[in-house]
Amino acid sequence: MNKKDSRIIAKGKRNLQRRLERNNFKGTGKPQFAGGDIHYEMAERTRAIGFGGVGAIHRMVRRLKLDEAINESVPLLKIHAPYYESDHVLNMAYNVLTGGECIEDIERLRNDETYMNGIGAERIPDPTTAGDFTRRFSEPDILALMEVFNRCRAKVWKQTRPESFFARATIDVDATIAETDGECKEGMAYTYKKVWGYAPLMISLANTREPLYLVNRPGNTPSSQDAAQWIDRAIEFLFAAGFKKVLVRGDTDYSQSEHLDRWDDKENVEFIFGYDACSNLVRIAEQLPEAAWDRLERPPKHVVKTKERTRPANVKERIVREKEWENIRLNCEDVAEFDYRPTKCNKTYRMVVVRKNLSVEKGENVLFDDVRFFFYITNLRSAKKDEIVFSANQRCNQENLFAQFKSGMSAMRMPTSDLLSNWAYLVIATLAWSLKAWYGQLIPDRKKSRQVIRMEFKKFLHSFVMLPCQLLKSGRRIVYRILCYKETLTTFFHTYDAIRRCKFT
Repeated sequence: MNKKDSRIIAKGKRNLQRRLERNNFKGTGKPQFAGGDIHYEMAERTRAIGFGGVGAIHRMVRRLKLDEAINESVPLLKIHAPYYESDHVLNMAYNVLTGGECIEDIERLRNDETYMNGIGAERIPDPTTAGDFTRRFSEPDILALMEVFNRCRAKVWKQTRPESFFARATIDVDATIAETDGECKEGMAYTYKKVWGYAPLMISLANTREPLYLVNRPGNTPSSQDAAQWIDRAIEFLFAAGFKKVLVRGDTDYSQSEHLDRWDDKENVEFIFGYDACSNLVRIAEQLPEAAWDRLERPPKHVVKTKERTRPANVKERIVREKEWENIRLNCEDVAEFDYRPTKCNKTYRMVVVRKNLSVEKGENVLFDDVRFFFYITNLRSAKKDEIVFSANQRCNQENLFAQFKSGMSAMRMPTSDLLSNWAYLVIATLAWSLKAWYGQLIPDRKKSRQVIRMEFKKFLHSFVMLPCQLLKSGRRIVYRILCYKETLTTFFHTYDAIRRCKFT
């Protein structure tokens, strides 16, 4: 970022701070939304774009040579007239990245000449052509596309992450239901949630919240079906990317005992899985001596930096008591462990058990006390019992990733006509999330980098993509002239400088 840009940003920041000062009462005595004598007119030569940050993202894509890799690894088109495979993939990904919620929203970009000038395109595919492109994919083609994305991830990690980052990779595995209202979609099924849809499986990297593999399946598919082969593929990729250890986490559906010995035999592969509270395990837990149990003290959810606020009254709790509905209240938690060999295993593993002491209430009366057990199987012998429990609970953060894909990005709308084409669209649409993650990792300031990696997708769009810019062509350069002040502009310029300097290998 040059001195001129720094000066303009500093001036914009001062003006905004002055305007928002508490003791600035200029214009009081009348409504603030006063308006004015508003007129509209067309600019004759000046052209502007509402999402100027897409230029920085596109520069990052070109520096990573993602477009070239797509064309080489996923040859779906015999004739390029005029579009290449990368044009279709980036077209759908950029549609999501600019706030589009469905394939039809591509039309707004196709009719935006300034946008096409900004990314150096003469034209872009229309929504119908985009849908037809997804129907060209076979399963090997989708796998090849995911591997292209993963190779780019590895480039970003190598360029931006410190050596400590590669000490351990933590991968989470889970599935969700992608509901659809369509009646003619091949591969959909009636799910356990009593809706029609698909059941996509996701293997994600918890370190950077990136989806490594996404697998579309019929809605009635058991959660764990074929999960082991995708876990194996993720482990292989992460070791090849330079990680020294890999920790696999999953809920009770993924504690597939027939695979535990095989994973344990692999060097530096660790796992923590939830385990069903079968009657034999509950009996073992009940027979443990009281001295084997330790109180489980959970860390606070938030660290109060100033003064703790007074908690508001719990309205739900009050209504439940007034209506005398049955209410389950947690009193305390204890944790213990014992060795256990599952039926399909030849090895003995560490079983960590949490005992939840509950009170079942109705109104002001306690009906009875209840005890429930939660089990976690692991091959980690050195970690403390509470650390095992906390790590297993942190896997639930993957649910937030699913929520972003569903509501934040609308990537799980399943817009096309069959299972494979919807799988292809899911992988392509979630590339927008990966681009956000890679952009966040390229931010030089480590604190701001972590904030962007954890940031919700829509907030990222409004902070770094939705930048109104005047578009100019100067020689061979495409100049994005930012037309407003945002508090994220300093970070934006520093990140763009990093993108320009990076040499991805």
